[in-house]
Amino acid sequence: MIFFSSLLDPIITMVSILAILVIVISIILRKFNQTYIIGYILVGVILGDHGLSVVKDSESIHLLGELGVILLLFFIGMEINLIDFLKRWKLAVIGTLAQIMISVLLVLSIGYYYDWSFARSVVLGFVIALSSSAVVIKLLQDKNLIDTKIGKNVLSILLAQDVALVPLLIIISQLGGKSESIENIILMITGAILIIGILGYIYVKGIIVLPFSKKIYRDHELQVFMAIFLCFGCALATSFFGLSSALGAFVGGMIINAARATHWIHDTLHSFRILFVSFFFISVGLQLNLSFIQENFWTILLVILVVYVVNHLLNSLILRVFSCNWKEALLGGALLAQIGELSFLLSSTAYGLEIIGVFGYNFTISLISLTLVVSPFWIALTEKLTGYNSKDIS
Repeated sequence: MIFFSSLLDPIITMVSILAILVIVISIILRKFNQTYIIGYILVGVILGDHGLSVVKDSESIHLLGELGVILLLFFIGMEINLIDFLKRWKLAVIGTLAQIMISVLLVLSIGYYYDWSFARSVVLGFVIALSSSAVVIKLLQDKNLIDTKIGKNVLSILLAQDVALVPLLIIISQLGGKSESIENIILMITGAILIIGILGYIYVKGIIVLPFSKKIYRDHELQVFMAIFLCFGCALATSFFGLSSALGAFVGGMIINAARATHWIHDTLHSFRILFVSFFFISVGLQLNLSFIQENFWTILLVILVVYVVNHLLNSLILRVFSCNWKEALLGGALLAQIGELSFLLSSTAYGLEIIGVFGYNFTISLISLTLVVSPFWIALTEKLTGYNSKDIS
């Protein structure tokens, strides 16, 4: 008994400190009308190696955070009507391709000046091209914009970027001299075809019926496990095919939407989502190396400014072309201006293949993390400068 108590004590201490910090920091931030996201990241910084050093196993927190991203996309999938979503495929595809190509060209031009290798420039272009689904979806929900035109347009671009992650990883592997096997490529293509087939079935049927849905509806305990199975089962299936687990969770959410079962699943998993999404942002804070940021402060600040201006303007133009007015487009551009959590995966893959070194990896991690911190402030500034009002958004 004493043995188990000694094992539990550090965990209990960490969870208690974490909860207290989240409560205190979030209350302070709410007084300034800021999102909880910043609070979670600050908690990670405080608890990490450069703070109180309370968290020794940051990898476990990171894994819990990945579960949060899966749950987040599962929930947003439940709110997506497939027919309505497919109306925006041109915006999603063209917007994502334009973002990636222009970002790569921009970094290639900068890399030419600083004599960077071609592979390094391409990787950094990929990194800054992807926005954060976790941050943007949370902000859309906080601002009640999920069901608006701008919310749906922004979501379509985010989801296309999630899908684009797979080919980007394949390209990085090729640049690093690691080629994907024919078996893996066939597996990915098979997974993509199955997803298209499932979405096609939902599109044709409109409404589908889940097995044992009547029995599950009357049993709360079964609802918990069915909801978990539908979320993580679909995530596991896409992972098996070498695709993004978050993409699988999103497709699972769309299945739930077609089954008209969103009400009880939302009630069942909502608390889990809040908990695990907070772990994701805490894990971002844990990765921040404050000494490195201090030593390279002005360079990082300059790059953050360039990233925000370029991403904001580019996404605003894309949204303006596809039916948004300028006020909506500028708000959408601000929402998509930061660098996303999937870029952590691109960076770590490039680092493992030695495309970027230790300095490049630390710089990229710091850049991604700080853009996530800056994002709510950048959006608030955009709202103020454009005179944004919730009545203006349809």
